[in-house]
Amino acid sequence: MAVSPQLVKELRDLTGAGMLECKLALTEAEGDIEKAQQILREKGIQMAAKKAERPTAQGLIHAYIHHDGRAGAMVELNCETDFVARTDDFRRLAQDIAMQVVAMNPRYLSPDDIPDDAEGSSDPSELSLLQQPFIKDESLTIQDLVTEVIRKTGENIRVRRFARFELGR
Repeated sequence: MAVSPQLVKELRDLTGAGMLECKLALTEAEGDIEKAQQILREKGIQMAAKKAERPTAQGLIHAYIHHDGRAGAMVELNCETDFVARTDDFRRLAQDIAMQVVAMNPRYLSPDDIPDDAEGSSDPSELSLLQQPFIKDESLTIQDLVTEVIRKTGENIRVRRFARFELGR
């Protein structure tokens, strides 16, 4: 099936993927933009898995203070190179994760960090930051956001740690 340049551009604007990736995904999806987005997302997951063992010694520490000044968070987000750490996508990811920490108050980074005798809910999507639904789009988890930026940048990205602060606690 021939894919129009306008459709490729539309998918590229939605996903940030390269032109060739978009064209191939649209061809495979037979012009269905929703299906093409899913194909790109799956390819991003595969790419992230391949890069997972690569070291992440660069990155940034991002602080977010909620508008009322009563709660805030700090997040350490690591990547492979300083170049990626300075990109808008990487900085936006750090901001989104910090906002998530303030809003949802996760106690652990990943499900692997949750002890067997954890207090409260045993649901990893409540306790684990990476498994929580994203506050701006509940169809995605925080891990999905990280995977999407890995796909865009081509580098391994890892949330190393986070801290949440709230007045009176």
